[in-house]
Amino acid sequence: MITKEKIISAQNTWGDGVVKIGSLKNNRSECESFTKEFLDKLYAFDLGVVLFKPTKCADEQFRATKEEALSYFIAGDERACKEDKGFAIQPWTKVRFENTNFIIENNRAIAMGNYFFTDLNGVEAKVEYTFGYKLVEGELRIDLHHSSFPYNPA
Repeated sequence: MITKEKIISAQNTWGDGVVKIGSLKNNRSECESFTKEFLDKLYAFDLGVVLFKPTKCADEQFRATKEEALSYFIAGDERACKEDKGFAIQPWTKVRFENTNFIIENNRAIAMGNYFFTDLNGVEAKVEYTFGYKLVEGELRIDLHHSSFPYNPA
């Protein structure tokens, strides 16, 4: 069964993974290898449909495949989406979640709120998120990832 604590643990694992990806940006092969493992462990691309709408996308707003998610996180010469700059290789020094609330069922959960990404200068970027999780062999896997900047009327 899914609990709030299990979701928070998965969020911490996700945030730590994003930070680690950035720390590996100068070793491309290790960065790519770790990011592929990160996607395999935390996302459900191998199990079916994953709805992934990353923050910094305009031309290709949705990422339906693991290859497109990899492109978003680390870009590179062989990126699947040409607009990708490598969100996770910024790098970030910290990621923290502030959950608004959860919807929890036996094998499914949705969490929504804000997450904050701290850069090398200590500046935080606030981003809104919704993550959907499914329980697979005792582990949470993301099958819904929507992320966007807060509304700016200017």
